[in-house]
Amino acid sequence: MLTLDDVDRGLIHALSIDGRAPFGRIAEVIGTSAQTVARRYRRLRAEAALRVVGLPNPDRAGQTQWMIRLTATPSTVRDLSHSLARRADTSWVKLASGGTEIFAVIHAPNGAQAVPSLLLHDIPRRAGITAVSAHCLLHTYLGGPTGWRGRLETLTEQQQRRLAQARDTDSPARRPSPTHQSAHPPSSAPQSARQSSPTDRQTDQSADRLADQPTDQSDGRPPLARVDHDLIDALRHDGRATHADLAAATGVSQATVARRLAELRANEAIFFDVEVAPAVLGATTQALLWMSVQPGQLDRVATTLAGHRELALVAATTGRTNLLANALCRSPADLHDYLTHRLGGLDAIHTLETAPVLHTVKAAGPLVPMGTRAPSSMPY
Repeated sequence: MLTLDDVDRGLIHALSIDGRAPFGRIAEVIGTSAQTVARRYRRLRAEAALRVVGLPNPDRAGQTQWMIRLTATPSTVRDLSHSLARRADTSWVKLASGGTEIFAVIHAPNGAQAVPSLLLHDIPRRAGITAVSAHCLLHTYLGGPTGWRGRLETLTEQQQRRLAQARDTDSPARRPSPTHQSAHPPSSAPQSARQSSPTDRQTDQSADRLADQPTDQSDGRPPLARVDHDLIDALRHDGRATHADLAAATGVSQATVARRLAELRANEAIFFDVEVAPAVLGATTQALLWMSVQPGQLDRVATTLAGHRELALVAATTGRTNLLANALCRSPADLHDYLTHRLGGLDAIHTLETAPVLHTVKAAGPLVPMGTRAPSSMPY
């Protein structure tokens, strides 16, 4: 098991505050060199599955989230879980309850046709599935931009403020050069980033104007532009991608990328999550908790649970149970202590089902292709 020191933990904490913070800025805050931060980042990517991913705010993206529970025969559960994980509309695919149950989150567009096609067409065709339940996520009390506190315990309040203030005051004109924003060597700059002819520049400007056109959005919120959706899709794979790489992925100029990304962050339409193996932070026991709470007490109980260090997710859902939590504990004994003493003290919780998580097949971001290696060098 990889052993983390204060630099490793400080880096993870810093990225949780600002996933695109330059390594030089993180180094200044935690008191080390940029070279050391870059080297530790590469090590954590390779050995602790560390990754920064850019994710849309579901409300701003016009999405509804569904949680599904599938019970399958032992001979089919692994293939089915990997099939779900490969889909672009899923996240947090987990094997639970002795390996015969699959938990997954599905992202579907809002509206009358929001029920995912996965539930209507794809799942019924699969052999080996013995039970299915679907739960619409109504409200998130903990999760998304506010993640598990177990990775947020290293930096002092002053260090956290320095990172947050720098993040909030960044603008396209003040952002560091792309080589300082990613652990990846910049790819060849697209034509729009190199010296170009007047005709090339006119083509770039036309592409930028087209990208800035809003997409349809009927719920009254400020619409996202076409390039915003393309940016979010690219940042799902690598939240620290350079402006040059994002420009190449979206077909617009680096100036447009910088401007739209700054606006997305300022409007909280996107957030950056840090994926890291919980075990390296001491959480070797994980469980999904399905609870039934008195409706009149649901908000109070969920708000209380959102303050518990042991939980990484607290969400109100539809279904036979109305509150879901994801617990991360150091051991089965610690999970037992949490269930009996902390949850047991909340009288409004009528029933509790505990589903141990054996393996996380997919986290928040897309699956990493087999054979992908962590970057071996970092330009400064």
